[in-house]
Amino acid sequence: MNTFLAGRLRNTPLPRTHGLMPLFEAVVNSIQAVAAAKPSVGTGEIVVEIERAPQQALQLETPGRRGAPPQEAIIGFRVLDNGCGFDDANLQSFETLDSDFKASDGCRGVGRLLWLKAFDSVEVSSDFANPDGKLLRRSFTFTATKGVDGVSASPSPSLTRRTEVRLSGFKKEYRERTPKTGKTIANALFEHCLWYFVRDGGAPRIKVVDHDEAIQLDAVYEECMFSSAQRQSLTIKGQPFELTHLKLKASVPREPFIAWCAAGRVVKEEGIIGKMAGLHGRIADDKGDFLYACYITSPFLDQHVRPERIGFDIEEISDDLFAATELSLTDIRTAVLESSKEFLVEYLHESRVAGRERVERFVSQRAPRYRPILARISEEKLSVDPSISDRDLDLLLHKQLSEIESSLLVEGHAIMTVGSGETTEGYFARLNDYLSKVEAVKMSDLAGYVFHRKIILDILQKAIERGDDGKYAREELIHEVIMPMRKTSNDLLDNSNLWLIDERLAFHDFLASDKPLSSMPIVQIGDTKEPDIVALNVFDKPLLVAEGQRLPLASIIVIEIKRPMRNDAASGEDKDPIEQALGYLDRIRNGQTQTASGRPIPRSDESPGFCYVICDITPSVEKRCKLAQLTVTSDRQGYFGYNPNYKAYIEVVSFDRLLNGARERNRAFFDKLGLPTS
Repeated sequence: MNTFLAGRLRNTPLPRTHGLMPLFEAVVNSIQAVAAAKPSVGTGEIVVEIERAPQQALQLETPGRRGAPPQEAIIGFRVLDNGCGFDDANLQSFETLDSDFKASDGCRGVGRLLWLKAFDSVEVSSDFANPDGKLLRRSFTFTATKGVDGVSASPSPSLTRRTEVRLSGFKKEYRERTPKTGKTIANALFEHCLWYFVRDGGAPRIKVVDHDEAIQLDAVYEECMFSSAQRQSLTIKGQPFELTHLKLKASVPREPFIAWCAAGRVVKEEGIIGKMAGLHGRIADDKGDFLYACYITSPFLDQHVRPERIGFDIEEISDDLFAATELSLTDIRTAVLESSKEFLVEYLHESRVAGRERVERFVSQRAPRYRPILARISEEKLSVDPSISDRDLDLLLHKQLSEIESSLLVEGHAIMTVGSGETTEGYFARLNDYLSKVEAVKMSDLAGYVFHRKIILDILQKAIERGDDGKYAREELIHEVIMPMRKTSNDLLDNSNLWLIDERLAFHDFLASDKPLSSMPIVQIGDTKEPDIVALNVFDKPLLVAEGQRLPLASIIVIEIKRPMRNDAASGEDKDPIEQALGYLDRIRNGQTQTASGRPIPRSDESPGFCYVICDITPSVEKRCKLAQLTVTSDRQGYFGYNPNYKAYIEVVSFDRLLNGARERNRAFFDKLGLPTS
């Protein structure tokens, strides 16, 4: 059967982001060649030279340009080693696609195809020893059009073995997505070949040369390694695996990962943050911080690696029919993560405890609404980074709450039907479990509402205090806290905080804040005066019931707010807050009061009126209250009374009384959530 090289190349995938993979393949080949030569300890050596385009003519710097000047483009690489070289057996293997010559090393005989995916040509010159021990030099080229071409062999002028593989003509689509500096290329090469450095026997000396810069990978190893590696053997469904647990120095800009290896190469790396409770990045140690990594090797992975070595032909999840015997990626990953947990157990425990304390502290102090559902969130999902921000933690908990609510919605449809063959006891047990979940979610909603009230009280407390400039806030700020200005009920969705004044004000048919009377649907007049807050309560059912009679009744509430510690109250509607409230009430009644939908309310002139004045009891305000014949409260922080001429109940409330009253009404809820009430 003939092989068409160009077609074979076309069918060999190499993602454009993997432009260094051909170089890695050449270096791994050199590592294996050095090992096959069996050099004495410390004499194996590999040099990687980066070849760049000729230096361009000197150009004047662009004015204002910052940073280092751009480097010349990489056009190729030279890989030199003192391994066994291209002897007859190796050459024959090289000329045979899909060769199994080094199958015992996990090789598939297709690495050279990757060279021609990213490079135009490959030139090989190799000094090797023949069976008689004499050194020969073999040279040839390798291209997509001619394959292996120009093979020649002659006595070597050298006295030692030396092989050079030159990758030339770096293709633009790969070059543009490849690291540009010698340091980053050396780091990437080290990460790919890290297995060889931590294995028994180590790796030969490897050096990356970029112009005048020479980077020893042994030095990179020292920079990266936090401590010595620890190996562990593992059997998964009868297949042997070896894990290498590593602690890398925290200076490495990476996240914890597991590396899936085959044929002595890293095939893919997989981040494991979020897959192991307590692992969130760097790990603190008494000797400093480190980064965890685990390298996985196995004959099973060698057998199932794809030819281009960028993935595995292993199912993610085993088919149900073969789940007991067929090994899947999920099976391997689960077993590896369990082993990693055991290796990191002491560190993860401390992190989990700190993460749980972070959640508890946030829920207690900032988001008590999540308290009822914490018991229904798994420990894995509640394992957070102790340094997580309030925003991200709130988003995480909200996501969990949403998932619980979604599952309840699905479960709610199923709970209405008794299962086939299900006993009455079984159904009621399932129903009770469902209802307990519903109760937890509803408690969460209630906790969120109560916490909102606590925040509003704290904001109002701050708003009535004197500022750094010695002045008190204007009434507009306090107005916004109680009720957004220039809004009506149609503009709001439970955004008012009228419960601060009276819990009953939360239930109203129409509400207007700082709107001209002429714009309110509950009145029909052209007055442009603006009461602070007007609320209309409509009772569709009669308060007094007699046979065959209905008595619709409406109440009108007017709320006037003044700046804290204001002491300029005087006679007249423009200066007296009590007169202002009564004046607004009178004008509303004279305007033929209607519901928000435009329906007339019978005898609107008889509708009970409630006027609230929110202000501090300064001497001038106290005088106006006495002139209005109002009665002082027992704590002397307010006045109340009834004006028969206006048919209105009047209450003047100081800000302190307003806050204290609201806190007392909500104290039981705050205590239940563990919120401070002072």
